[in-house]
Amino acid sequence: MRYEKPKFRLMGDRSLLVELGDEISPAVNQSVQELFTGLDLQQPAGILELVPGYRSLLVICDPLKVSLADLEHIILNVHKNLDPSQLPEPQTVRIPAVYGGSHGPDLAEVAQYHHLTPEAVIRHHTQPTYRVYMIGFTPGYPYLGELPDAIATPRRKTPRTRVPRGSVGIAQRQSGIYSVDSPGGWQIIGWTPIRLFDPQRNPPSLLVMGDRVQFYEISAEEADQWQTEPS
Repeated sequence: MRYEKPKFRLMGDRSLLVELGDEISPAVNQSVQELFTGLDLQQPAGILELVPGYRSLLVICDPLKVSLADLEHIILNVHKNLDPSQLPEPQTVRIPAVYGGSHGPDLAEVAQYHHLTPEAVIRHHTQPTYRVYMIGFTPGYPYLGELPDAIATPRRKTPRTRVPRGSVGIAQRQSGIYSVDSPGGWQIIGWTPIRLFDPQRNPPSLLVMGDRVQFYEISAEEADQWQTEPS
């Protein structure tokens, strides 16, 4: 449910967690994006950082410049005057992916878990247009939803100590792409040659909150020849 009025949780002496709903949904996530955009555009004095999530926004402030009580008042005023037209136009990015084999070591297990063929899992994964709910975990890592129920799969019982950059994973009703080499516990079903995070690029993250992602299948040979940027 999308809240009519934000709920506040104290997070230490310099942060407020602003909750805008009690579920993961596009409507709630858009509320988060609208509040993030409103505060980012107004840049109230004392706010140091804004960290959006699925259904909440973490607001970090300088307590020497603004009290938490005043910060709550500022946030409520911005929330009352949100303008959806201020949201940036979302880009739709098509992401090529190689599925299975060494690129997707968990594809067969995911297929077996759902009594499907690997080809059916790939069809289900490439069918939706996913919303980028948030960027987190590592720089440029997109949390994408929603994954079809037909292939919603629990995380691995034992996380891997290293998941290669570009790995396409699923967990519950989420999909994601590992933006850098890192540990991880998601089910890895594929790999993309697209570089999601490049500190030399402006902006460094290929995707931002609110963008759309469409996966499509390519061969391993095509991936080897792929450029680091989508066409």
